[in-house]
Amino acid sequence: MVTGLFDSPSRPAHGGVNAREEGEAYRALSGAAIAAGAVALVSPLVFFGWWFAAVPAIGIVLSLVALRDIAARPMDLTGGPLAIVAIAVSAVVLAGGLTSLAREYAAELPEGFGRLSYAMLQPAEGDPPTSVPDAARALDGHNVLLKGYIYPGKQQHGLVQFLLVRDQGDCCFGGNPKITDRVLVQLAEPTGIDFTPRLTKVAGRFRVQPTGTADLTGGVLYHLDNACVR
Repeated sequence: MVTGLFDSPSRPAHGGVNAREEGEAYRALSGAAIAAGAVALVSPLVFFGWWFAAVPAIGIVLSLVALRDIAARPMDLTGGPLAIVAIAVSAVVLAGGLTSLAREYAAELPEGFGRLSYAMLQPAEGDPPTSVPDAARALDGHNVLLKGYIYPGKQQHGLVQFLLVRDQGDCCFGGNPKITDRVLVQLAEPTGIDFTPRLTKVAGRFRVQPTGTADLTGGVLYHLDNACVR
């Protein structure tokens, strides 16, 4: 049929299909999928410590949330492949990181040594703050491994004797750690070590012996003799 100059041409029969395809092309990328991808990129932080295991774990959770949202709103959201890659990367890195940390934890303890923590050095509730708990006395004379921070002093190099303290805040910000949070270390190696603000692992023979002014402001209760840094 002939149409006039200003008559609108009829729409093609497949116009509805094109409109639907155009709408699908503009689906939004899932925010959870984007976040999961970003977290997956930093998930190797788990190799630096147990606390960082939360990073890939969060990546896995975000990936699952993204896949759930995309499945519930397939016409509005996209990003499924990104979420799948993110969950795979996070899971692999998490497994590899935990395995590496477990091996390192097992290897850091010398044969014949036990583990000592600052929690074992604290007095029981209600006891005087300078009292030695039974847990510490039981290890007197034993070889142990203790992790802490070197208390900074004037000497920075060739340290053969130093205080190993529990808290990095006290160590690095001029605080005075309580007497049960400091251990006097005497290294076996005469050349000593250099000061570091990082966590330090020290193995040696544990000894309970009040030295100096055994109060809240000075002196020590605990010693590590013939020690070495791991």
